[in-house]
Amino acid sequence: MRRLGLVQNLENKKERVKMFNKVILIGNLTKDPELRYTPQGTPVASFRLAVNYRYKQSDEAKQETIFIDNVVFGKQAESCSKYLNKGSSVLVEGRLQERRWESEGQQRSKFEVIAQSVRFLSRRTAPEELAAEGTPEADVPPEETTDLEPF
Repeated sequence: MRRLGLVQNLENKKERVKMFNKVILIGNLTKDPELRYTPQGTPVASFRLAVNYRYKQSDEAKQETIFIDNVVFGKQAESCSKYLNKGSSVLVEGRLQERRWESEGQQRSKFEVIAQSVRFLSRRTAPEELAAEGTPEADVPPEETTDLEPF
């Protein structure tokens, strides 16, 4: 009888467990972002990040690189398209999503990050340097790009 109570207690705890889907990545773009628009006119930018992982194995330094597709919507998509290019460093916060489709009779799927926030980490040129180069200050990327904050 005591065992049954323990099983019921565990089942009750399972019901209260909340799921969590959050991804935070820092990496470099492998190519320029691709900007497109949905039929409703919402901007959508796609880019791939190269993320390095360094570790030691038997006193030997090793490095692995993984490539992760990212998708960003709205004003952030337009900012990414305008200010980012191949090699740009970014911090992406978002959620992992699986996309499924059928191709040539085969079921296909891939995971990608739906970005909720993209921060530009690459060195930016100061406005004074831009003026000396003849580049207008309006082309300086914003400090942080996000649709989540009202200001």
